[in-house]
Amino acid sequence: MIKRLLPHPALTAMLVVVWLLMANSITVGGILLGLVFGIVLPKFTEPFWPDRPRVRFGRALLGYVGLVLYDIVVANFEVARLILFRRNRDLRSRWLVVPVALSSPEAITVLATTISLTPGTVSSDVSADGRFLLVHALDVADAAAEIARIKTRYEAPLLRIFA
Repeated sequence: MIKRLLPHPALTAMLVVVWLLMANSITVGGILLGLVFGIVLPKFTEPFWPDRPRVRFGRALLGYVGLVLYDIVVANFEVARLILFRRNRDLRSRWLVVPVALSSPEAITVLATTISLTPGTVSSDVSADGRFLLVHALDVADAAAEIARIKTRYEAPLLRIFA
């Protein structure tokens, strides 16, 4: 019964929260309208999600969000240091080809988004078969070490979250 009413409960919750943030106030009417959107939109889009990924909510996801937020803050300071104190010609920018073990398009999208959110790196493309991610890094001394860091720091937790 609940599964039929709420085919994507996390999406419903996210839509309600986003609606309230956009409304910039919490009122009974705003909550009700957010719930209407949160129930109707996932129900309407359900046919477009035939192979919906299984996402594990809990410690793994919270830990991943905390890790990404921490990395964003730290990377901002690192990029600021690079821009302010290093000459452009001394930067070692590189294109990295990161092999991806994730299988679902949603998980690969989260990985690419995470990389793009972290200052100093931008994911620019996914191979046609979804097995490689092309990443541009602002300053990399060792490409292999940077690829290994991306895989252990971001991809490994995503493999547990999208299991």
